[in-house]
Amino acid sequence: MQCQICHKKTATIHLTEISNGIRTEVHFCELCAVQQGVSAAGQISVNELLSNLLASQPSDEELTGGRTDITCPHCGMSLQKFQKHGVLGCPNDYVVFEKALLPLIEKAHSGKTRHCGKVPSRVPAETKQKIEYSSLKEQLKSAIQQEDYEAAAKLHQKINQLEQAN
Repeated sequence: MQCQICHKKTATIHLTEISNGIRTEVHFCELCAVQQGVSAAGQISVNELLSNLLASQPSDEELTGGRTDITCPHCGMSLQKFQKHGVLGCPNDYVVFEKALLPLIEKAHSGKTRHCGKVPSRVPAETKQKIEYSSLKEQLKSAIQQEDYEAAAKLHQKINQLEQAN
């Protein structure tokens, strides 16, 4: 896949945004990513992030009101196993260990607990506009397929405003 900026080099940085169920992707080569303020350097693994967060959190007993024997009925994961390995066993663990996980998720995501896609904060306004434009086009296509013509008209109007602004 080629870089969407220079159209010459192979894209090695891939940004994916999911907004209102619509997935939008942007692909950069390393040089263009750096020029756009997007960099893969300094990334850490999820396991390392969770381990660091777990080290600074209250104990299992504090988080579960003294109950450390809570286990997931689907996969058998316990808080002790999670704390040791930094990996959950199944999607149901988020529900079973919600009280213990919520502070970790809030800390890892600056207080946010809902996924709303990701676009690095240092991405130039022009790139954000391209991403928004692509997202609106996908939403428009979806609205037309669902025969939601009122929503389609509003999306079409937003797309026209973006096009006129450029």
